[in-house]
Amino acid sequence: MAPQSAFRVTLLVSFSVLLTVVLGFGLPALLNAIMRLLGLPETSVTECIVVIYATFVLYVATPRFPRGSVEVQGKAVLITGCDTGFGLSLAKHLHTLGYTVFAGCLLKDKDGEGAKELEEFHSERMKVVQLDVCSDDQVKKAVEHIKGNLEDSQRGLWAVVNNAGVSTFGEVEFTSMDTYRQLSEVNLWGTIRVTKAVLPLIRNAKGRVVNIASMYGRMGNRLRSPYCVSKYGVEAFSDCLRYEMKTWGVKVSVIEPGNYIVATGILTRDIVATTANKLWNEAPAEVKDDYGKSHFEQYMALMRSYCNSGEKDMTPVLDDIADAIGSKRPYTRYSPMEPHWWIRMQVMTHLPGALSDLLYF
Repeated sequence: MAPQSAFRVTLLVSFSVLLTVVLGFGLPALLNAIMRLLGLPETSVTECIVVIYATFVLYVATPRFPRGSVEVQGKAVLITGCDTGFGLSLAKHLHTLGYTVFAGCLLKDKDGEGAKELEEFHSERMKVVQLDVCSDDQVKKAVEHIKGNLEDSQRGLWAVVNNAGVSTFGEVEFTSMDTYRQLSEVNLWGTIRVTKAVLPLIRNAKGRVVNIASMYGRMGNRLRSPYCVSKYGVEAFSDCLRYEMKTWGVKVSVIEPGNYIVATGILTRDIVATTANKLWNEAPAEVKDDYGKSHFEQYMALMRSYCNSGEKDMTPVLDDIADAIGSKRPYTRYSPMEPHWWIRMQVMTHLPGALSDLLYF
């Protein structure tokens, strides 16, 4: 990740100090007023502060509390996007845990490496399915295949993990409408298309819908508007579906991974170079003249700096997905990300925009 400027670091440190001072002096005064209002002794303020702080530490620093687990045996899960990255690793992980896995691969019919790797399991619980989430026909055929391979005792499909997705970058004026449509077609419409197709099976099992969004489904950033638009849509769709499925006993969870560029290989220097050439060559002449080549190159250098950044281990993401599938009381949202990204997401989603913009932009 590119280093923070000295000015931005100073702002962040100053904000942390200010927040500490405000809490240190303001919180006791606020609690004193509440105690007086409730007719309680003001000496209880210290205990209240200790309890609040201890609760915060428990929330941030400790593992999640056990909430019971479902019986894995006989449960089947559909995962999309199993050719590479999270999907491929998740298919192996859930198979190891004992689930029957229907691994949807875009390149199964083209002898894709990920599909072949999963087929080499030679297991009755690992079923590789040709699946392009943008194709109504392939989604329909995949669902028919799943129906034909479910055991009677399974009473439907236990879970679907909508993992298939694509990513790109570029400033708004350099990004074509086709790019926006392409990302939304895969990341958002693909999620909706697959979910609608398997939802009757999920309802029968009172199962799970797990949608892979991103931290960029909760906050925006420079150069990421096509990706953010599609992932914000996944978040909204998941919320609406969760409300509707409550009556049926179906749990809907969203996974919001942070920066896993290195772990997934989703962004490389070659990809940055190819995308940069496409963005510049296809940009309108007026946009090129207004922004200038030096400005454009500066941002492309920023994207290259991200290629070796982020978490190298996918385990936090895989564990969160497994929890969303296997817990009796799964969380609504999971945020497997580095601490600084988690703090940034909280700041940008809870503080006034003027303040978060000043801190990060």
